[in-house]
Amino acid sequence: MTCLSTPSGSVRGSSVESEGITIQRFLGMPYAEPPSGANRFRPPVPLVGWQGVRDCTAPGPAAPQNPESPAPPGTKPRSWSEDGCLNLNIWTRGTDGPARPVMVWIHGGAYLFGANSDAMYDGGRLAAASGAVLVSINYRLGALGFLHLAELLGPGYEDSSNLALLDQLEALRWIRTNIRAFGGDPSNVTVFGESAGAAAVGALLGMPASEGLFRRAIMQSGTAERYRQPEESARISSAFLELCGLDRSSATQLLALPVGRLLEAQAALEQRVAAESFAVPLPFQPTVGTPSLPVPPLESVRNGVNRGVDLLVGTNLNEGSFAVETRPPASDDPGYPDRAAAVLAGAGVPAEEAPGYTEALTRVLSREPAGKELLEAAIADSMYRQPSNRLLDARLPGAARPAAGGKTFAYLFTWRSPAMGGKLGACHALDIPFVFRHLDIPEAAFLTRGKAPQPLSDAMSGAWASFAQTGTPRIAGLGWPEYGQERNTMVLDAEPGLEADPRREIREFFEAVSPLPSR
Repeated sequence: MTCLSTPSGSVRGSSVESEGITIQRFLGMPYAEPPSGANRFRPPVPLVGWQGVRDCTAPGPAAPQNPESPAPPGTKPRSWSEDGCLNLNIWTRGTDGPARPVMVWIHGGAYLFGANSDAMYDGGRLAAASGAVLVSINYRLGALGFLHLAELLGPGYEDSSNLALLDQLEALRWIRTNIRAFGGDPSNVTVFGESAGAAAVGALLGMPASEGLFRRAIMQSGTAERYRQPEESARISSAFLELCGLDRSSATQLLALPVGRLLEAQAALEQRVAAESFAVPLPFQPTVGTPSLPVPPLESVRNGVNRGVDLLVGTNLNEGSFAVETRPPASDDPGYPDRAAAVLAGAGVPAEEAPGYTEALTRVLSREPAGKELLEAAIADSMYRQPSNRLLDARLPGAARPAAGGKTFAYLFTWRSPAMGGKLGACHALDIPFVFRHLDIPEAAFLTRGKAPQPLSDAMSGAWASFAQTGTPRIAGLGWPEYGQERNTMVLDAEPGLEADPRREIREFFEAVSPLPSR
């Protein structure tokens, strides 16, 4: 057992051997007061602290959530609690020597699922290999984290649609105050996340209140364009009220409904949204035009918010393969080309321009894409790759925007999973076990099949660690220059290599026909 004294109170953790190094871990530490009772649907309340020694040897509960459906192979049921969900975990080599860089992980899960206790996010191995202090946080999900109630409940609820982001900011404030006790450097914090976690990082980049809370950011399969306008969020709230058996006149009853009832309504809403989507259903997202997020994050970045933050952004080549391979076509399915056109339309591509996307993809592949391949690529480009390109380009100096003070780097992950006969390719979330050095754990087995190259994991975890330390990702034997006008991109495969503007034809297609950012 290991005991430490922190500004919030004394904590008792445990030690574990990881990659031949002793790692101290402190699990389930609260960073804010319970978000229940009078605090439901309100911004997080700063933690008062505690007396005595707090036992931090077991993970805390996840945020309330429904079971994932379909659940990724290896997913285990998560224990959740509205009262105790605002907690974090810390892994550190120790408190001796110079202060260590801090890496703060924000988990994904479509803003509906996930927890910092998931085995894939155990930070012990990455802390051992990198020397950084690893932190993983929980935050409110679904309706409890994103339901837009400003017009329904009035004062005190103006920011209810961004509570998940406000939770993350509160966690970062707690880290700034407490992390020295764990050997971390509060002036050298990197936030990183995947999928919804990366989208959260993209939103944080555009939030004025986040400035000064982190020095660097890594976005894995995320975007700075996941948001809704207030009127869109209000429509979601109206549908949610209906599913709860309420209306505008009885909306205050949301404050006292059992969490289980809220989750039942949330599940029904998820099904309704999924039935209307050919891509990835996302019923809950942050709302702009609100106190914490006054303008879209990408616009804020273009205007120079967090311009001094170093940024590493990338996607996986086949981000859409899970959506295509695990959702069987409905009886009235219009066919892959029409489904792809619908996905592209959601990204602002006019219907008459959709054939141009197929032509651009054909030039990239040097052959005409098959039906499933076309739909998968349309999802990957519309929801992940092209929004990432727009964020990267927003950091380039130009006449209409200030020069970024921080450095900007890009990657494209292309190693193909052997799962499902190779149909998934370089799929969504495949990068996570490479970064966290968990290629061999049971939760990664479905995707890796024991065939994932350890040298690629060494390269990626090392690059993430060097970026957190210095602001520049490094891979032995390779130069990794900034993104720049050449759009330099590190292609991460069994043999990583640098490429200028990969899949340029598709980027140029979107630039020409889709001037408005997708969401």
